[in-house]
Amino acid sequence: MRNVILAILGLLLIAGSIFAAKEIIASKTRFKPKPGKVIKTVFVDTVKNTSIPIKISANGNLIAKRRVALYAEVQGVFKGGAKLFKTGQRFQKGETLIRIDASEYYASVQSAKSNLYNLITSIMPDLRLDYPDIYKKWQNYLSSFDINKTILPLPETTSEKEKYFITGRNIYSNYYNVKNLEQRLSKYRIITPFSGVLTEALVTEGTLIRQGQKLGEFIKTGVYEIEVAIGKEYADLLRIGAPVSLSDLNKSKKYVGTVTRINGSIDQATQTITTVIEVKDSSLKEGMYLEAYLDTRNEDNAIEIDRNLLQEEDKIFVVRDSILDIIDVQPVFFSDKKVVVKGVPNGDIILSKPTPGAYAGMLVKVYQEKKETSPVKNDKTVNAYKKQ
Repeated sequence: MRNVILAILGLLLIAGSIFAAKEIIASKTRFKPKPGKVIKTVFVDTVKNTSIPIKISANGNLIAKRRVALYAEVQGVFKGGAKLFKTGQRFQKGETLIRIDASEYYASVQSAKSNLYNLITSIMPDLRLDYPDIYKKWQNYLSSFDINKTILPLPETTSEKEKYFITGRNIYSNYYNVKNLEQRLSKYRIITPFSGVLTEALVTEGTLIRQGQKLGEFIKTGVYEIEVAIGKEYADLLRIGAPVSLSDLNKSKKYVGTVTRINGSIDQATQTITTVIEVKDSSLKEGMYLEAYLDTRNEDNAIEIDRNLLQEEDKIFVVRDSILDIIDVQPVFFSDKKVVVKGVPNGDIILSKPTPGAYAGMLVKVYQEKKETSPVKNDKTVNAYKKQ
């Protein structure tokens, strides 16, 4: 009996301990407050439809409009001139760029001229006897013949007999042989076709130049072109003579150019049209990277917003009574960062900056800048202080 009583007391003690432990645990439960409703602050703008200029942006490197690649058509040793043949050297129009030693070839030209002079001299007695009426003009030609100058054109024949007589003595063939030699002799000296600067020099004084060898490049400074690729969707907006605004990468310098050429075909790989813009400025250099902005047309009753404000390509958020709503718009033109849209009524309040997690029906608070007001002293207080 005693054991039974002890067992019952042990069970009661265990049950009481468990109940007490539960009460202690339950008493430590803290109250969790419900989270408050967060209202996001948004930045807004009031819509005012205006005329928005459509500008197509593009970029590219400057290329000299007039460029001459210098190649040797003859062989010889490069002789130095009044100016060094070095990159960056400037030459005026008509100055000698390259002079190749032509002493040997010059001697052969003089020999051919001498042969022609002797040949004409040999026919003079026959002309005096058989053709006295044409003798005088050939005599005048012979008198003006200077072996050290470019050969003059032969006198014109006035009859068939004269023509046959001159041709039969091989005067024409010798004359054109001399002209051919003189033409080739002129290739030993390359003259600048315009004023400019040497941008590439591949030979130096004393170099043995071979026929067909590239010698360098010569460009005209001050007038450059820039080739830009414009999307085919803007083909109907491009026109020759349209003004173009250009700037460098830092936006520190501005230039004005003109559309001079528009390619008639579309690049199949990129689906773009090559457009050439001409720009004139003495501070420009070939190879400079410029950004171009082509003014195409104005879009009336439109606004320009950031592209990241556009939802699903044709919707934007508006604020109505502190609640976000979404409306349909008509995108007209896309640039890198901006988009021109139509269909937004005047006076509507739209978001000016994107709001993370925004959705239609969201409760928002419009951000308002605090205006700083300078404290104004009460006139009565000041007057009272003065009386004291």
